[in-house]
Amino acid sequence: MTHTATVASIRQITPDVKQFRLVVPDHEFDFEPGQHTQIHVRNDGEEVVRPYTATNLPGTNQLTLAIKRYPDGTASTYMHERERGDEIEIEELDGNLSLRDADADVAFVSTGTGITPMMAMLKRYVEEGTGEAHFFFGEKDREHLIYRETLDQFEAGHEDVHVHFSLSREDWDGLTGHVQEHLPDALETLDDTHFYVCGVPEMVVETKELLSDEGVPDDRVFSEGWEDDEVVEES
Repeated sequence: MTHTATVASIRQITPDVKQFRLVVPDHEFDFEPGQHTQIHVRNDGEEVVRPYTATNLPGTNQLTLAIKRYPDGTASTYMHERERGDEIEIEELDGNLSLRDADADVAFVSTGTGITPMMAMLKRYVEEGTGEAHFFFGEKDREHLIYRETLDQFEAGHEDVHVHFSLSREDWDGLTGHVQEHLPDALETLDDTHFYVCGVPEMVVETKELLSDEGVPDDRVFSEGWEDDEVVEES
């Protein structure tokens, strides 16, 4: 099922990422935080469909999407050219990523716009979670850290939320290198923690391998699930 959504607002949040607030009048979105919609775009007479994850919680007629523009990206370029008041064709939300157990300690691990499902799940966990939440986010430099201010506010306002930024191409006083490499040292224990992973396929696969080497069973590691095949095809 598709809906016609109106672009209610647009905000530039990093040099190449914009946040779009989409509204569908007389409709209430019902989904699990972490799931994604699909945007339909017409390009030279052909339909292009791309997934984007809502960063907000369900229960309203709105979705917020953080979309990175890629030079050769048909859908991302189309979205970055939209203006307030434009109409977008979107689908109901679906996907494999969602918070499984609000009573378990959690670690959200992401890079780039893979942060979007983690933001939604963190918001739900802050509402319902009873354990500790560690939020790991990797980017190349400070300029491209998506939602840094929001995450800093979550950490400051909730004693059980701990945020870890890691930069791969900039020296600073925080963590550096690949974000997943810091999991064993940043967490007191990996036992009983649920891990949610999203980002470039190589990072997702490497994180799963690292956690497996550390003795974390597969049933406590959650991702969209297609990343392994993507890495195999590229190798």
